Amino acid sequence: MNGKTLYTVIIFSENTVGLLNQITIIFTRRQLNIETLSVSPSAIKGIHKFTITTFADKDTIDKVVKQIDKRVDILKAYYNTDEDLVYQEIALYKVSTELFMKMNGVEELIRKYNTRVLEMNESCIVLEKSGHYEETQELFDELSHSIGVLQFIRSGRIAITKSKVERLSDMLSAMEKRLDIKPEER
Repeated sequence: MNGKTLYTVIIFSENTVGLLNQITIIFTRRQLNIETLSVSPSAIKGIHKFTITTFADKDTIDKVVKQIDKRVDILKAYYNTDEDLVYQEIALYKVSTELFMKMNGVEELIRKYNTRVLEMNESCIVLEKSGHYEETQELFDELSHSIGVLQFIRSGRIAITKSKVERLSDMLSAMEKRLDIKPEER
């Protein structure tokens, strides 16, 4: 993408109404497209984690993350490259039962892609594949060319850092030390 790198932006916040809109506006102003977006509760009670991927240059992503981090509702925002993360996506594929059963090498296909069958009935079969984008796309391409795909959906990236703890945990520990809060008082 024209010398741009795929960055994963991780944002921690409380579950505040309208926050997603405020975050997306920051990306829009810098003319950055959000490639994937996933939001879920984090390991810390009451804190949500946004995982956003975008292509950008280092200077732009620095500015975006600093701008997000300045928001009152944001506890911590930072970015990583793929080398710093363990990440996955999940994809679901709906195919015709009749065509799938007639297909040669069904067992090999399931083993090759480490795919699970989630639902099977007389009209359709729903397959699940987790992995990196390229892996889920490869299965989609193979099914599309051989029997066709009735429906397809892929999740946004979910990611955790390779480091021992999340950066938010470090920040919260430092705050507790400054305020002299004991872990049992949380």
